[in-house]
Amino acid sequence: MAASSSTGSATEPPGLETQWREIDNLNQQQLRAGDSWYLLDKRWYDQWKEYVHAGDQNSSSYPGKIDNTELYEDLDSYHLKERLSENEDFVLVPAEAWHKLLSWYDMMDNQPPLERKVVDLPSTVKVEVYPVEIYLCLSSNMESTVSACFSRADKIHAIHQKIRQHFNVSETAESRLWMRSTDTSSERLRNLNMTILDSCLSSGMTVIMEIRNADGTWPTSRPQIMRNSADEDSYRGPPGVCGLTNLGNTCFMNSALQCLSNTPPLTEYFLRNSYLEELNFTNPLGMKGEIAEAYADVIKQMWSGRHYSVVPRVFKTKVGHFASQFLGYQQHDSQELLSFLLDGLHEDLNRVKKKEYIELRDADGRPDQEVAEEAWRNHLRRNDSVIVDTFHGLFKSTLVCPECNKVSVTFDPFCYLSVPLPVSKERVMEVFYVSLDPTAKPTQYRLIVPKAGRVIDLCTSLSQATGVPPNQMAVADVFNHRFYRIYQADESLSCILDRDDIFVYQLSSGCVDQDGEEVVMAIYMRERSHYRDYGSGSNNYGTSLFGHPLLMSVPRAQCTREDLYQLLLKRLARYVHPLDPSEEVEEEEDEEDLYKAQTNGVSDDEGEEDSEEAGPSKKEEETQESGQAEEQNNCQSEASPSSEGEEKAEEEESSSEPDRGSSTEEGQSACGSTDTNSQDATDGDQSAGVEPSGKEEEDEDEDEEEEEEAASCAQANKRLPGRRRNTEKQKKALFTIQAVNSNGTTERGMGEVDGGFSFSSQPYIAIDWDPDMKKKYYNENEAEKYIKHQSMDVPHQQITVQLQECIELFTTVETLEEENPWYCPTCKKHQLATKKLDLWSLPEVLIIHLKRFSYTKYSREKLDTIVEFPLRDLDFSGFLLKKTVNSTEPPCRYDLISVSNHFGGLRDGHYTSYARNKDNGQWYYFDDSKVTYAREEQIVTSAVYLLFYQRQDKIRQPTVPPPVPSSSQPENHISSQTHDGMDGASSCVSMETD
Repeated sequence: MAASSSTGSATEPPGLETQWREIDNLNQQQLRAGDSWYLLDKRWYDQWKEYVHAGDQNSSSYPGKIDNTELYEDLDSYHLKERLSENEDFVLVPAEAWHKLLSWYDMMDNQPPLERKVVDLPSTVKVEVYPVEIYLCLSSNMESTVSACFSRADKIHAIHQKIRQHFNVSETAESRLWMRSTDTSSERLRNLNMTILDSCLSSGMTVIMEIRNADGTWPTSRPQIMRNSADEDSYRGPPGVCGLTNLGNTCFMNSALQCLSNTPPLTEYFLRNSYLEELNFTNPLGMKGEIAEAYADVIKQMWSGRHYSVVPRVFKTKVGHFASQFLGYQQHDSQELLSFLLDGLHEDLNRVKKKEYIELRDADGRPDQEVAEEAWRNHLRRNDSVIVDTFHGLFKSTLVCPECNKVSVTFDPFCYLSVPLPVSKERVMEVFYVSLDPTAKPTQYRLIVPKAGRVIDLCTSLSQATGVPPNQMAVADVFNHRFYRIYQADESLSCILDRDDIFVYQLSSGCVDQDGEEVVMAIYMRERSHYRDYGSGSNNYGTSLFGHPLLMSVPRAQCTREDLYQLLLKRLARYVHPLDPSEEVEEEEDEEDLYKAQTNGVSDDEGEEDSEEAGPSKKEEETQESGQAEEQNNCQSEASPSSEGEEKAEEEESSSEPDRGSSTEEGQSACGSTDTNSQDATDGDQSAGVEPSGKEEEDEDEDEEEEEEAASCAQANKRLPGRRRNTEKQKKALFTIQAVNSNGTTERGMGEVDGGFSFSSQPYIAIDWDPDMKKKYYNENEAEKYIKHQSMDVPHQQITVQLQECIELFTTVETLEEENPWYCPTCKKHQLATKKLDLWSLPEVLIIHLKRFSYTKYSREKLDTIVEFPLRDLDFSGFLLKKTVNSTEPPCRYDLISVSNHFGGLRDGHYTSYARNKDNGQWYYFDDSKVTYAREEQIVTSAVYLLFYQRQDKIRQPTVPPPVPSSSQPENHISSQTHDGMDGASSCVSMETD
């Protein structure tokens, strides 16, 4: 694990505008192989941008220390989470930008930097966010493995050296390497100068070093190392009924491959080796035949009838070579992979060796039939392949200028139809409602709101269920025990995702208006933690957030510390137990414990040592004590309000230095800040309660003491010693209060004036708990309880539409978006024209892409609408403009042959497929390496993503009878990646011999 990048303290940053300009300029750098870039939590980065754009260094949006917690799998190994997405979970910044941010803001203690290298890969240069993690071992002891990370640009020689170093293998020992995938089969790594990418090594695989025996033989030549007796070589099964091994998030690829594999005309083309005669090695738009050859190899293995499952590693590598977006092992879209593959196969197999330039003509009033035939002929002059023969159709595009009514008609080829799904104008949202009644548990509601509505519409819908006026509600997104965002009433609901935890808080009417008597305060719960800083040898205290945050109305001005403490006690009454009367008063003999609690437990030695440096000596402290006692009578206790009639105790001096851009008075209360001694994890480099923020002056004579006694409490607080001398009865507190930034991580000034607080903007405070007090008085189980409203029991109605409706939407007139205008040749300018698509001719195999993933500028969602579609007799005659004029025209009826499914949401999910075997007519379900029988009634689900239809006149009857599923086989299991009883971790491994 890399060492922590925390520097212990941040340097003074430049002005906010300068910060933004410097970082923004650095982020424009081009990627260069070998450079370092760093991952930065997207939420922290957004918070920083909000802070620097606010232009106010005292803003509550101050981001605090860099915190990448949400990017780590855990805080022990600090491994990066899987399936993180750039610009959603993290941003990448160049090394210089990272070091600037680090010097300005520091980093959470013990977190290592997430440094990644820029690598030069085929067809692209990119930051390698996820290096390849490979397990290393010796063939003599395959139970003992070690993991190591490598770049895909590293050579096999680097792995070879790593194994030698770790297992202390002599440089003179003769050795060879094998790579083993999860299915226990192994392949020899012969070329040490080949890159890891070219060798098809992926994360999770094992590289084994085999050392030659003293007698000159290799261990693999011995009988006990030979293949398992249950070898796949003995398998005989139906051709095409074969799984595909998941190489690591490659289910999207496997699903698309299964659909294409079960497309009869394409598969038969490759099985007949027809592709060998049509490989185009000179096409500049192609891949030198490599994609076609790799695809052919996969198809031949799948249809040999000799494999339970095929490992498409070489094919995956070739795809990554020519399409950098598919490099690595992140999840992708099966339709995007399919689109690339069909285009790649077409160019690799294009019969046109030299493409001629063809000038496109507009229809100019000519008959559609004439223009369509011309367009198709022109298309074939440049594009002629088995892909065109099988998948290409023609549609008519009509554009109308809104200004001059110019009509432009063109006919364009297509390879698949991307059809929209009917979208509801309403949306279901689930929220937690927090009542103003402190004894009431939060209630979860399911609401119907306008999809294009605003936050006020959400409040209006909730108001109908609760009776609370919508203008007395505050809506917030709660994430990781803090407010990720507090929404304004006029914000669009599209910025709220379904996965967000939305809380709606009831507020009193006094804070509704901007100039009202109350203001909304954000409240976080924090628990103090103690840790030892071995670098400095001192004890430090941090805090960690817990529980659910709150929004509460507080007086805008003149809210005393006692008022605030009592308001918080009342608000937390449901799950915070009050102090017993016997515990409310702490006697003089408990002074040492009270001091430690309020200074976060600074030890005697540390407190005295620091006091000698920063404040008066113990003798001087005693001298001051009598003169300051009267001043303390007019000040409130830092830990809690004092009871009426009780004599106030001396207050400990504030330990924190003033916050960035705030005065000392703003950073402290009249008698000390709200727990400025409780140092956040981000401020752990300062010892609590020992370093005065104001300048200490010694009392030299009684006149000076009298002047000091007459000073205000704020001035008295500046001169208080760093150590409490408690001689009076002190009321005990459950918690202390600290002003923080909006992340709840960095302490801020409270803005106390004349003995009371005055809030001009959104304040954030933290309730800091000592662990023992929290354990005794805070009921975590009760705090987590909530009530489900009856609306949650109403089943979510699944929307069902017909496939024909989607096709009708595809042919509906629409207006072009501003980002994609049309240039009108008559007006001589770009226009937002109307556009209409119509189907003219259809291919033998029609691929229909259901556009389930909706991406707009303001929202993203996946539509789980059930689309009902026929398995047989899909009739397109009603959608075709080109009418059948004679009996030689092909029919317009199609039968389903395969389906690609997507389960899950936007961020993650799983792809599978259904397909009908061309030889026996049986439907199968393909889930990576697993294959099972399927029934036709199972196919129509809300997960259907891609539909493959074949025209009825091209469908051949099955050549063999369908198999009879055995009832003795669980789930009608056909094949799997590994044999029963074969242990993937076994020391026996199959290796080829020289």
